[in-house]
Amino acid sequence: MKKDFINAEYVSGRIYQHNLVKKVTGEKSKNPGTEYISGTVDIATDEEGLNVIPIHYTYVTAVTSNGKTNATYNVLDNIINGAKTWITDGKDAAMKVRASTALALNDFYNNNDEFVSAKRNEGGFLNSINELPPENERARFDLDIVITSTTRVEAEDENTEDFVKIKGAVFNFRKALLPVEIVCRDEAGMSYFESLEASPKEPVFTRVKGNIVSNTIKREIEEASAFGSASVRTVTRTVREWQVDWANPVEYTFGEADTITEEELTKAIQDRELDLAEIKKRSDEYKASRGKQNTAGAKVESANVPAGGFNF
Repeated sequence: MKKDFINAEYVSGRIYQHNLVKKVTGEKSKNPGTEYISGTVDIATDEEGLNVIPIHYTYVTAVTSNGKTNATYNVLDNIINGAKTWITDGKDAAMKVRASTALALNDFYNNNDEFVSAKRNEGGFLNSINELPPENERARFDLDIVITSTTRVEAEDENTEDFVKIKGAVFNFRKALLPVEIVCRDEAGMSYFESLEASPKEPVFTRVKGNIVSNTIKREIEEASAFGSASVRTVTRTVREWQVDWANPVEYTFGEADTITEEELTKAIQDRELDLAEIKKRSDEYKASRGKQNTAGAKVESANVPAGGFNF
């Protein structure tokens, strides 16, 4: 297996807003009574405040595991204690930062017991900076990805364009498999990815780079009235894409010991199925404790990968 899978993101910009909080670990934790910071920092990477990238921090302590001062904790602590943000103090006053983070998944079951697996930027280092890089370099990603399908999505109307949806999996620093979808909107790039003819039976392992793009889409809904003017309300939603603009000239050789073998990929899929079963078990147990269902989750022991290729 590849020694280090590439999964890196570099986000620079101004602090837009945050929901960081300080917490203390409980008695049953590995390190009881440890203060840590958790929450999300939203970074505006453009000059208009339209491309806002959230970075999530789950558990950041003042001291690292090797006993050294944690610089990221100090930056997050500064933000909590009143560092200026775009929302509260305006663009020009907002603190400038650079995050070196990674693509991750937030896996959970919602209140309707539906499984959700949402991409997010997770952890890593955060530094205060004085000058920002050029705007086109402020929200970049660099990923090793096992591609299992590419699908061209046709434009919905004259205001949109075709794009190719790339389905596959990346890996975190623990080498855990993370199923993701990314896109390519460059015409030459779309043709390239389609030409790979990647499939679950014949995946393609390669390296890609691109931009993290967060777009806020506004839609007006007009409701007729029995008298007077119609009622008009605006609905907004945020669409976040990982848009590929570069791929390695030569793909990795899938199935080799120094990349990833079929057996290793199968094992990674099995491990993910076990992780998801554990998430379901915890969700069921929590709902049972709240009286929302009668039974707790079953014991998780094994997972099987269906025949017919690498489906994730």
